[in-house]
Amino acid sequence: MPGGFRTEDGPAWQRIRRYAVPGWMIERATAHRLAGDWQEACAVAAVDVAFDLPGLAARHGAPVAEAVEEDLRHLAPDLVRWHLPRVLGGRTTLEPDIRVLLARYGSGAGAPVLSVTTGPMIEGPQRLRLDCAPLPPLGRTYSFVPRPRPEDWTAARALWDARHTTELRERLGGGAGRLPFLAPDGTPLPPDRLPTRDPGAADPAGQAEWITLLDVRDESAAAYEAAGLERDGTTPRPLRRGRPFDPEAFLRAADIDLTRLASELRRLAATGAGERWLIGSSYRHALLEPAGPDPAGRIRVRVVERDEAKGVPRLPRFVWKRQPDLELVRTGRITPRELHPLVSAALFPGAGPADGPPGPAEAKPVRVRCRGEWHLVRSRGGVLDLLPHSREEQQRERAMRAFGGAVQGCFAVQQIWTTGEGRLPRALRAQRRELFLRAQHGDTPGVLALLDAGTDPRVRDARGRTLLHELHLLDHEELLPRLLGAGLDLEARSKAGLTPLQVAVQCGGSAELVRAYLEAGSRIDVVDDAELSLAQVVRRYRRTDLAFLRDRVEGEFPGIGSEWFDEHMEEREAEEEDGEA
Repeated sequence: MPGGFRTEDGPAWQRIRRYAVPGWMIERATAHRLAGDWQEACAVAAVDVAFDLPGLAARHGAPVAEAVEEDLRHLAPDLVRWHLPRVLGGRTTLEPDIRVLLARYGSGAGAPVLSVTTGPMIEGPQRLRLDCAPLPPLGRTYSFVPRPRPEDWTAARALWDARHTTELRERLGGGAGRLPFLAPDGTPLPPDRLPTRDPGAADPAGQAEWITLLDVRDESAAAYEAAGLERDGTTPRPLRRGRPFDPEAFLRAADIDLTRLASELRRLAATGAGERWLIGSSYRHALLEPAGPDPAGRIRVRVVERDEAKGVPRLPRFVWKRQPDLELVRTGRITPRELHPLVSAALFPGAGPADGPPGPAEAKPVRVRCRGEWHLVRSRGGVLDLLPHSREEQQRERAMRAFGGAVQGCFAVQQIWTTGEGRLPRALRAQRRELFLRAQHGDTPGVLALLDAGTDPRVRDARGRTLLHELHLLDHEELLPRLLGAGLDLEARSKAGLTPLQVAVQCGGSAELVRAYLEAGSRIDVVDDAELSLAQVVRRYRRTDLAFLRDRVEGEFPGIGSEWFDEHMEEREAEEEDGEA
C-alpha cells in the first residue's frame, strides 16, 4: 500500500512493537507522569535530561521555564520512543542522529526548543537525550562528528503530549469513529465495504481510502487531484552528465502517502513552521509549496534539483509516511490491544483497553532429532538441559568434544548455543533472538526475567557475542555480577574478535561500565581487527570520558596498536582546527 510502509519491513516493525518499548516501561513511566514526576518518567524511559529548569529560567526568563515545565508534566517519554523513526532493513534500532523538535518557546534563532535526540550509533545504546536550548545554526561544519538531523514534531503533539493523543485518529485520516481500511475495533474492512467513488470530505476515512485506491491503480493524476494536490510535471534542469529524468517516476518511487499531505502542510504553516518542504534524496527532491496565495488552496508538488532545494527543510516523516501501527493491525501482525495504550485508545476505541506489548515468553521444550529419535531440550536452571541424557553421558560427550571429536543431535545443539557457530532449531533461535533483542533495547527487567526463568546465560548470538558483550546496552550493575557468577568469560571474543571491554569502548558504553570491567579484571593489552589499541579507539571516538583508560593503556603498554593511526588523527584534528579558524 502506498505510503512508505514496505511489506518486507513488516517483520521488523512487529519486533519493534514487541521489544523496543517494553510494557513495564510504559506502565512505570505512565505512573510517574500521572504523579507529576516528569524526571522519573524520563529516567524509566531511558531519557537523559540535559538541562535544568532554573538554568533555563536564568537564560531565557521565568515565563519560558514555566511553559516548558507545563509541557514536561504532560510529556510521555515512552510514547516519544514508540513513535521515533527506526533504521529498518531487518534492524529494529532507532535511527541515529535524529533531533526531534517537540516544542518551540518564542521565535527567532535564540528561542529555546524542547527536543529529543537519538544516539550516534545504529547498534549503540538506545538512550535518548532531552534538551531545551536554541538550535545550532545551519551551515557548513568542519567537524567529523555528524550533526543530528532535525525532525519537526512541533505541530504533532499527538505523538508526545498526553493531552493531545486523542487527536491521533483524526491526524491519520480517521473519521466517524474509524480509520482508513479498518473498522473501529481494528478489523480490516472487506473489499465490498471500500468506496467506489469519492465520498467527499464529510467522510475522511472513506476519502483517504478512495485516494489510496486510485494510487494503487496507478491513477496518480486522479489521486493527486482528490488529495487536494497539484502535481507539476515540469522536468528540472538535468544534472551534469545526468541521464534522462522522469519526474512522475521519481514521485512514484518516493512512495508518498497522499491522503494527509494537504491538511498537514496547512497545519505546519499555521504553526509558523514553514510553507515549503522537501521529500527526497541527496540530489533530487519533491518540493511541496502552496500553489497560490489562498492558505486553504491546493499544494503544488514538483521535483527540483539540489540547488533549488537549498535552505528548504525536510518534511517530517509522520506527514507523508503511513503510520506503521495501522499497517501492522491491518495485516494482522499485531492486535490493537498490543499497542501502546495511548495509541490504542486513540486509534481503536472499539477494541477495548490495551495491554501493551507482551512480556518475556516462557521458554518451552524444543524437539531435537538425536540418534534417530526425537528428544527434548530446554533452558532450565541456567543451563540448556538435555533432558533425555544423563549427567554421565553429557560428561562423556564434553570430553569427546574437548579431544576434537564430532558431536551430534542434542549435544551439537548445546555446542551451537554456547558458541554461536552453526544453526539452532527454529524454536531455540526464537528464544535466543528474544533474549538478545531485549538486550538490544535496554530491557534489563526483561533480560533478568528470562534468566530468572532459567535461560542459559552462556548463549552466544550469531555474531559470537555473549551477554557480557551487550552490557553497554543494559544496567551492568544488575547483570555483571550475575553473569560473572554464571561463569561467563571477560575475555571471550566475538566473531569480530572483540572482547566485552572493546565493545563497550567502541559502542558507547558508559565510563562506569568500563571501570567495572577493569575492576573485574578485563585485559587492556588488546587490539581490534584494525590493530587499534583501546587507547586509540578512545581517541578515534572522542571518548573524553574514558581518558583514564587511554592514560592507563599508554602508560602500561607504550607502543601498542597501529603505527599509522596516531599520525592520521593528528592530521585530522589539525584539519578541523584550520576549518574552524
